[in-house]
Amino acid sequence: MQGTKETNAPQPVSTAYTPTDRTVPTRSAERAAYDRELVHAILDEGYVCHLGFVRDGAPVVLPTLYGRVGERLYIHGSTGSRPLRMTGQADPGLPVCLTVTHLDGLVLARSAFHHSVNYRSVVVHGIAYDVTDTEERRLALDALVDHVVPGRAADSRPANKKELAATAVIRLDLNEVSAKLRTGGVNDEPEDLTLPHWAGVVPLRKGYDIPVADAGLAPGVELPGYLADLAAR
Repeated sequence: MQGTKETNAPQPVSTAYTPTDRTVPTRSAERAAYDRELVHAILDEGYVCHLGFVRDGAPVVLPTLYGRVGERLYIHGSTGSRPLRMTGQADPGLPVCLTVTHLDGLVLARSAFHHSVNYRSVVVHGIAYDVTDTEERRLALDALVDHVVPGRAADSRPANKKELAATAVIRLDLNEVSAKLRTGGVNDEPEDLTLPHWAGVVPLRKGYDIPVADAGLAPGVELPGYLADLAAR
């Protein structure tokens, strides 16, 4: 019999996250999605996440910036920040729940009960770990800057030793993940369709204004192309 050939080649990554008890909604389960590219797209479009954890037996939710590198999310803050200190002290790490939400439209129905919103959201459950490796910390901080404005990390001074010492970074792996979306129009009851009330969707959009230069900008420094492109969206 021919033996099996061993290989160190990387295994293909599944195109979808595996649903778990925590990532399957109890309501509107048909709106849940586990597609990896969809999850990444929702995360990459956002700026602010909400990080939830338990402190002294009570729930705490904090808004903060984040960045994604592959299947990892990074969050940074002061080394004096309570959740970041807790992450470094907990063994093996700090249990957290992280969410990102985009509001895409206001759904105005004929009945008050059926008013809703169109949205895209991601929920991540997992263990947040303190990042101590120097190279990974620099990678994470560059990702955080570039997440806000792509290309900005290479166009700014990197953190020095003093700044790095004052900055904590935590990592959350994208393992237990789900997306949830609401799209489309009004879901009124058939008997309400003839009511004399306007119904429909008010779309929402994200926009950027013209960048305003700092008053102390060095002579000859022009608006970089990546910011001009951002303002043109």
